[in-house]
Amino acid sequence: MSNPTLPQDFFLGAAFSGPQTEGRWAEDGKLENLWDTWSIENIDDFYNKVGSYVGNDFMTMYEGDLKLYKETLGLDSVRTSIQWSRFLDENGEINPAGAEWYHRLFAAAKAAGIEMFVNLYHFDMPTYLFRRGGWENREVVDAYENYARKAFAEFGQEVRCWFTFNEPTVEPEQRYQEGNWWPFIKNFNRARTVQYNISIAHAKGVQVFREAQSAGLMLPDARIGLINAFMPPYTKENPSEADLEAVRMIDGINNRWWLDLVTKGQLPQDVVETLAERGCVLPIRPGDDEILARGTVDWLGCNYYQPTRVQAPSRDVDEAGCPVFADKYVWPDAVMNESRGWEVYPKGIYDFGMTAARDYPDLEWFVSENGMGIEGEYKNRDEAGQIQDDYRIDFVRQHLTWIAKAIEDGAHCVGYHYWGAIDNWSWNNAFKNRYGFIEVDLMEGYQRVPKKSAAWLHEVATTHVIS
Repeated sequence: MSNPTLPQDFFLGAAFSGPQTEGRWAEDGKLENLWDTWSIENIDDFYNKVGSYVGNDFMTMYEGDLKLYKETLGLDSVRTSIQWSRFLDENGEINPAGAEWYHRLFAAAKAAGIEMFVNLYHFDMPTYLFRRGGWENREVVDAYENYARKAFAEFGQEVRCWFTFNEPTVEPEQRYQEGNWWPFIKNFNRARTVQYNISIAHAKGVQVFREAQSAGLMLPDARIGLINAFMPPYTKENPSEADLEAVRMIDGINNRWWLDLVTKGQLPQDVVETLAERGCVLPIRPGDDEILARGTVDWLGCNYYQPTRVQAPSRDVDEAGCPVFADKYVWPDAVMNESRGWEVYPKGIYDFGMTAARDYPDLEWFVSENGMGIEGEYKNRDEAGQIQDDYRIDFVRQHLTWIAKAIEDGAHCVGYHYWGAIDNWSWNNAFKNRYGFIEVDLMEGYQRVPKKSAAWLHEVATTHVIS
């Protein structure tokens, strides 16, 4: 039986972000962002006390990294983010040194034969804006609009593929609802306010992109999209009506909210109504419907790591008085990545593709992140010192195989980006879990060393045969 194949025009690349890679956190006029501030305030919150300061030293090593992406891994595109805190100053004006760095990066990518996808926001708000209320303050939404407008005008002739936000579900959840990120807020209603205002900011970003297109500032084939972490929802076999209601709301808040916004220019009304019934009224202003209507995109990035498995909640509210819409359901057959505590379920990306084909048939999308983080990976070195990561090969092979089947069955999926192809700093987990096909050796000046999986990926990326 022959190996599955991906279409020849299907692109394979990698994803990373500015705050997790660049380093040089306080040079050339860069302002503090939230990760820098947390690192300053309590470095003990970070694994091995490795804060935001160095990333994986990409600003020093970017030319060599681009060569690794192209020659060692065989990739044709990579996605990173502009750091708002590096590009603009406190007055919302362009920081010349920050702009110059991104011009150098985009030119180097072009010279290396790599197409650069650029995202505008990756959980890294400038701290001075957070102290003015962050995403809870509509003035900060306006500041984002200004940032987006300046970015499109500055780099519009260098970058074709643009994205407004990465994973707009995550910051509301981690920073405002679960209290896992500084400053550790636990308030469901504030989290939804943040989610709503990010939705407004996204739509404003799309609008200024369209204006920049009309003004001739963008490349002729430039595109705008959104990237979100989509977690296809599942519940137990033979579910009750309450179990299905849990699926409806969790799917509605995390998935349909964004799918409806980027395809229909509106939020799912059933979700908005249920939130209001439970005491969570969104900060809707007159004219917001018209703003949201401009949020439809050219294509969508789907980050996929794990499914969501839920069941009916055992209580209506938690200890903080926040509404509870679902409890976690532990599927007895789940295969787990113990390092992350995440379920490995490759078929989930197929199910997402089939849902998109059915409910959003005109939506073009790509897998914008997918990856496997492993703790203590250095223990898997062979005698020559190379990390033997057959588990990563198997993980990516399974996901690509399901993607190929989804395309065959009608999914409009056009590409795949692996998260963290070169090991990078990962928020307060720092370098605890390694994702890369290329190791970053922290004890040897951040030296890059290919793992076993690198050669396998090169073969797949250059042949489109999933071996």
